[in-house]
Order: sequence, then C-alpha cells, then structure tokens
Amino acid sequence: MTGSQSFSDFVGSAAPHLLPGAGLAPQAGGGTAADALGVPHGTTIVALVFAGGVVIAGDRRATAGNVIAQRDIEKVFVTDTHSAVGIAGSAGIALEMVRLFSVDLEHYEKLEGVPLSLDGKANKLAGMIRQNLGAAMQGFVVVPLFAGYDTHEPDPARAGRIVTFDPTGGRYDENLGFHAVGSGSVFAKSSLKKLHDPGADLAGAVRTAIEALYDAADDDTATGGPDTVRRIYPVVVGITAEGAARRDEDEIAAVVDQVIAGRRERPGGPTR
Repeated sequence: MTGSQSFSDFVGSAAPHLLPGAGLAPQAGGGTAADALGVPHGTTIVALVFAGGVVIAGDRRATAGNVIAQRDIEKVFVTDTHSAVGIAGSAGIALEMVRLFSVDLEHYEKLEGVPLSLDGKANKLAGMIRQNLGAAMQGFVVVPLFAGYDTHEPDPARAGRIVTFDPTGGRYDENLGFHAVGSGSVFAKSSLKKLHDPGADLAGAVRTAIEALYDAADDDTATGGPDTVRRIYPVVVGITAEGAARRDEDEIAAVVDQVIAGRRERPGGPTR
C-alpha cells in the first residue's frame, strides 16, 4: 500500500495495466491506433453557470469515422454530491477514467471523512488525464469537462464553476461562465455566447444548454440532435447547493418540445 490517499495512485502502483489507456501499442503506418480500431468517439458537451449553480449537458451520439457507432451513449456523469463530468474523445477510455475518478473521490471521502475540495477534484482529474498522455499521442484523446458547486463559496451566485483541460493534463478555470468541448463545441459556444444569462434560474439554464446542443447538431454531423421518435434526449445534470442531480427525462422531453416549436418559428434559434 502506498502512502498516498489516492485510489488511482494505488492502482498505478499495484496494477498499472488496469489504468485507462495502459498497454496500448503504437500504430504502424499512417493514421492512429484509434483510427485503425474504429474506436467510438463522444462528441459535444456544454456547461454554463447560473444564479444558483451550474448545468452540464451532452448529446447522445458516438461516432466511429463517418459512422454512427451509438445513438444513445451517455456522456455526462454525476461524480459525487457536488460535481459532474462530461466526456469527449475516445469513449471507452473516457468512461473508464470517469468511473475511476468517481471511485477516487469516494475513497478520499471515506478516508478523510470530508469531501475533496473542488480544486482538489479538478487537480485529481487533471492528473488522470496526464497519465493518459501516451495513449493520447496515439489518437486515444480524452478531453473531459468538469463542473462543480463550490460548497466553500459564501455567494451562491459564484459557487458554480467550470474547469476545462487539455490532453496533457493542463487545467483551466473557465471565467466566462460557459464552455463546450467536442467536435460541435465551436457551434455550441457560439450559441452560448448569445444565450447565456448568468442571472437565469435552473430551468432557464437547462433551456439554454439544450438550445446550444441543438445548434451544434445543426452544423456538426458528429453531434446528435434530440430524437423524439426514439425518445433519445440530451443528458442534463444540474448542480446546486442541494447537490448534483440528473434532470428527469420527462422534464428534458418537455424542454426539447419547446425548443423544436421555437425553431419552427425561428430556425436560426432565439437571441437574448
């Protein structure tokens, strides 16, 4: 047993082959190993702060090249009582990383009796991304988006926080109040730039997130729009002082119906 309180550090010491991205061999010839294997990729994730916390949401499509690998993949996960992570990039490694991250947070809390601080959570995730650098250089890139509620912040209007990362493990606090990652992120961020209202309530923030994902799906083939026939809707998590909770599917379906009705009147979307 190592002296560290980190479960992932223990796994790295005792069984490093179990870590995300371990054991991947270089790809001979052109292209990356990820391309050769046809690894599914998750795409667009958005996050935005509002008056009482932060919302993070993701579409449901995974792609492998020009093929839809899965229509209903889940890419946004509650990781502890006041945080959530959305994943973009190589889906298998990203899912494994988020599971290990969640276990690490629970492991720390059981040992210490208190949750890890929000900055500590972001730094922990950054370290896990850095451990995946070798795999990222082969094309198995994972770029999560972290959202959390800082329980030590006395002002609820400032407690919602968004942290972004690069493939080397660099972490960056997002101070504009919104961000997006994945193939449709440029379109989603353009939408958020118009629609984001930091003074909105939770319902308003959820509506804005879905509008941004709709805009991303309108221009990016790798981002899936809402599928009302199959009832496949974005996964949306709201994080407030009361905790992190995935929004009910019926609630999201109702918002999607409102968005679609609005697009019939104004195909380009609303402006604030």
